[in-house]
Amino acid sequence: MTIKNTDKVSKIKKIFFLVSIIIALGILALFLLDHVMYALAGVGVFSIWYLYFLVADFQYIEFSDDEDRIILRYYKVISFTGKAYNSIEFPKYRLRKANFDNSFFGKLSDLTLVIKTDRGIAEYPTVSLSGLNFEDRKRIQESLNSIIKT
Repeated sequence: MTIKNTDKVSKIKKIFFLVSIIIALGILALFLLDHVMYALAGVGVFSIWYLYFLVADFQYIEFSDDEDRIILRYYKVISFTGKAYNSIEFPKYRLRKANFDNSFFGKLSDLTLVIKTDRGIAEYPTVSLSGLNFEDRKRIQESLNSIIKT
């Protein structure tokens, strides 16, 4: 099974930048029209807008559990410092635990994978699944839980 969220990520990115440009142009227009207080309020609105995307941590996700390996590729959708491509790949038999942490009424979800290594237990960094729809998150959870049970 392979799950990708390419279309949703593209839509999220377009919405973020389009709304950001509209807010920035509105703030600029308010400053030029000498409505400083409204412009400062616009800066506050933009800050909240950016903070939402920062907290939501939308990421491109590609999950695959085909054959005998689990592959999880991901990177942040909204990043001003450039894309940091990350990948997690390991044999299925090494998976020991998959922690799914849901917050904000189930809208935001994080995944932490725990595997058995030759030196003991290792925990991968948490990956945000907020960029996936609920059905895909459920499919990943079911897949990982079935691998752990075997």
